[in-house]
Amino acid sequence: MLVHLTVENYALIDRLDMDVNPRLSIITGETGAGKSILLGALGLLLGNKNESGSLRDESRNCVIEGTFDIEAYGLESFFDENDLEYEPQTLIRRIISPSGKSRAFVNDMPVQLVVLKALGARLIDIHSQHQNLILADENFRVRAIDAFAGTEGAVKAYRAVYDDLRQAERELKRMEQEAESLRKDEEWLHFQVEEFKAAALREGELAEAEAELLVLENADQISEVLTSLRNTLDADQIGVLEQLATAENSVGHISRNYPRGEEIASRLHSVVQELKDIGATVADDSERIDSDPERLQRLTDRVNMIHSMCQKHRVKSLEELLEVGNRLTEQLSVITHGEENLEQQRVLIDKLHKDALAKAGAIRKSRIKAATETSNRIVATLRALGMPEAQFSIEVSESEELLPTGGDRIRFMFTANGRMALQPVEKIASGGEISRVMLALKALLAERSKLPTIIFDEIDTGVSGRIADAMGEIIRNLSENMQVVAITHLPQVASKGDAHYVVYKSDSRTNINLLNDDERIEEIAKMLSGSAVTAAAVEQARLLLGR
Repeated sequence: MLVHLTVENYALIDRLDMDVNPRLSIITGETGAGKSILLGALGLLLGNKNESGSLRDESRNCVIEGTFDIEAYGLESFFDENDLEYEPQTLIRRIISPSGKSRAFVNDMPVQLVVLKALGARLIDIHSQHQNLILADENFRVRAIDAFAGTEGAVKAYRAVYDDLRQAERELKRMEQEAESLRKDEEWLHFQVEEFKAAALREGELAEAEAELLVLENADQISEVLTSLRNTLDADQIGVLEQLATAENSVGHISRNYPRGEEIASRLHSVVQELKDIGATVADDSERIDSDPERLQRLTDRVNMIHSMCQKHRVKSLEELLEVGNRLTEQLSVITHGEENLEQQRVLIDKLHKDALAKAGAIRKSRIKAATETSNRIVATLRALGMPEAQFSIEVSESEELLPTGGDRIRFMFTANGRMALQPVEKIASGGEISRVMLALKALLAERSKLPTIIFDEIDTGVSGRIADAMGEIIRNLSENMQVVAITHLPQVASKGDAHYVVYKSDSRTNINLLNDDERIEEIAKMLSGSAVTAAAVEQARLLLGR
């Protein structure tokens, strides 16, 4: 719940500090005093976008801070998921600079606006007059019936299947379009794939072939050089190996008298061994390398064929060419096995559709059951609010197609005259009737939502007298289980509060004041009689307050 609110340099507010009662707080004040400004500041704190002109003094920052007691509301997982430091007494701060730049902090940790808004939605529900229009929003009606029915978890599970179903349907459409497009090129694809099969390309073969081709093209010259090298190494008496071996032996003989002789003989021995290895390699290659015109022609044709295919398919390497071949094969496979793949996708879609229908059917049963009970409770509340002939019904009907929220259309049907047929509430209810319907709905939703705080901004518009008193009772009953703030012009509602604040304007500045008992009597008397407070109004105020 909201423990303390500070607003600095916002619109008509220079600085405002407010300790908020944990139960029912009443806020009153003359039109234009700044009650809507106070709500605007609170909205910014809860993640609303900044509108231009929010700074009173454009030379300094606007700062809005709220301290919330969240220990009893199980928000630890939200803080963990968003990498925030959890504190039972959580401080939220919103700073708007003169340039319009906005920054938000939760327990002094910077957060993005989307996170702040998500947190705000878990802390406070602000219901203002314009929210009566949400009765025309089917998404609101669906969320409401799911809250009454306790089907939020079931709807979430359904939505996962629904999303998979829609994704599978999109994939089927893509597959059908691809198959249709490829069928036009089927003959060409067959020809290309057969060409690749006939080519029997092998990874790395081009480099190998070009290396061997280079040798074959120069076989005569290579053979001549290798033969000359063999003669140099192995020729009798004058060959290098023979002469070095003789030198090695000679140096070995003088090593007794020549200290370095043994080292030199060893080094000569190493040279001789290396040259023998070279000679063996040269001998092997000179016997293997031979002018082979047929082999040369086959390799030349093979290399030319690969280069020709690379040029044809506009690639620069054999590896890229192999990728082209694989891709063409896959495309042909889509055609060859296309109907089989399409049928598998259709089977998947049918399975998901049946699963979604089953889940939607189970949700519908729960919604219908909750609709009856909830409708009866709303009717009872409306009659307590001075509408003895009111009828209200939550209509759950099966939709023609599956929707993201299930398989139902939800309508709130209403009539203030029991002899008239029920019609959609948003089409026939007057302003006062809408206010009463919304209060009845909000009262029931508050029981389910377990939100820490709800704020009513003049939800009692269009009612007075005994009905206003009944509204006040409903609002006070809500405050037994949650924190409630009610902005009102009705003395009957104002008298129900545990704390009463007055918003007033002084020197073009909006201020707020917590009233004591005597001040509260005077304020409610003023609400009853106008600016000229009469003795009768004071007495009536005392009666309303039970003084």
